Amino acid sequence: MHDVDSVARPADAVVSAWFRARRDVGEKDRGAISDLLYALLRHHARLGWWLARHGRPDTPRNRLLAWLALDGGMTRDQVQGLFNGGKLAPAVLTDHERTLLVKLQGSRIDHPAMPDEVRFECPAWALDLLRRRFPHTFGDEMAALLTTAPLDLRVNPLKSTREDVLGELRALGLPAEASRMAPYGIRVAERPALNRLPMLKTGAVEIQDEGSQLVAMVVDARPGERVVDFCAGAGGKTLAIAAQMANKGYVMACDVLAGRLKRAAERFRRAGLHNIETRPLANETDRWVKRHKGSFDRVLVDAPCSGTGTWRRNPDARWRQLGPGIEALLPLQASILASAARLVKPGGRLVYATCSLLAEENEEQVAAFLAAHPDFHVVPLREVAPQLTDSAHPDFLALTPARHDTDGFFAAVLQRAAISPAEPMPEPSDAESAG
Repeated sequence: MHDVDSVARPADAVVSAWFRARRDVGEKDRGAISDLLYALLRHHARLGWWLARHGRPDTPRNRLLAWLALDGGMTRDQVQGLFNGGKLAPAVLTDHERTLLVKLQGSRIDHPAMPDEVRFECPAWALDLLRRRFPHTFGDEMAALLTTAPLDLRVNPLKSTREDVLGELRALGLPAEASRMAPYGIRVAERPALNRLPMLKTGAVEIQDEGSQLVAMVVDARPGERVVDFCAGAGGKTLAIAAQMANKGYVMACDVLAGRLKRAAERFRRAGLHNIETRPLANETDRWVKRHKGSFDRVLVDAPCSGTGTWRRNPDARWRQLGPGIEALLPLQASILASAARLVKPGGRLVYATCSLLAEENEEQVAAFLAAHPDFHVVPLREVAPQLTDSAHPDFLALTPARHDTDGFFAAVLQRAAISPAEPMPEPSDAESAG
């Protein structure tokens, strides 16, 4: 817990590094440690509230003690049995710690005196924004964001089928079922050690939330087309798009973080995909964009965002600002979207997506873009993916944890007007030679 609090990196990266340095920790213990850590992170504000209520310092050790007493329901004697100072055990409890356990005994983690931002584990900056986004279902959505995220897999159709992978998982003793909406998705009811899943090593499956799979699906890339994933990151959506194209055509994965693209390229090779190229960008207005203006059939902008839709998966992200705040994100998103739009050829499609639940980052960004770019119009979701009838918005893909049991995702499909016969054709693009 101390490492997570003190290091400016996401919790999952800290946990992975911690386990890599401790190869002797067994699989069962690794699972128990991870579960306990993420439970503490999901109850961050409430544990802090209880410590403040009883005048105790907000330290990782006090948080653990409070958690064991409140949600674990342990008595002081039971906790003392764990904190016995043994070789692999925590140090013996102090008098102050024993007093804290006595004060907490019989209480539960929630308390009616807690303010909403504490009870819902919602940072103050996001509280009103989320209330406006969910005027009637705010409590339900916030409660869903406090649950444990499921393990979702996406089958690589170039290497296997969903039926075959389901059979392999069940043969390993893992309860799994086909995803409700994503055609190549599988949900595993348990969270096994990933080394138990040989299909991950072969590239037959990738770990990807069902909502993320659906965002890639609405890009609707066809075999033989030219596609850009403008903010490719670790390459999860790039993989899904390239597989959707049956390895035919051309996919350019761009990002400002060259290191992430390099790691993504290894995933592409493992998946057997050879229609993907990577391109580091200096920024969203990199000269590469100007050189390839109007060259692509599909452009996906999976914009950097607040990540509010992923809070159940990344509970530490609520409280740790590892990137720009919302005030800086909004103009950055608008700039990225406007720049990436230049890549779309006449008649092509631009897909704007986030893993945010906030209207300011989603519908309002799209409205502002359309007002400034009258040559683009919305393609309603029913035309792109008629099977997705349960979106929280009639025209856009809008997924929420409470309604869809996915991470919160948004995607808008925008089409550029085709050139009329009277207009001159653009000069041939140098995309292939300069890519």
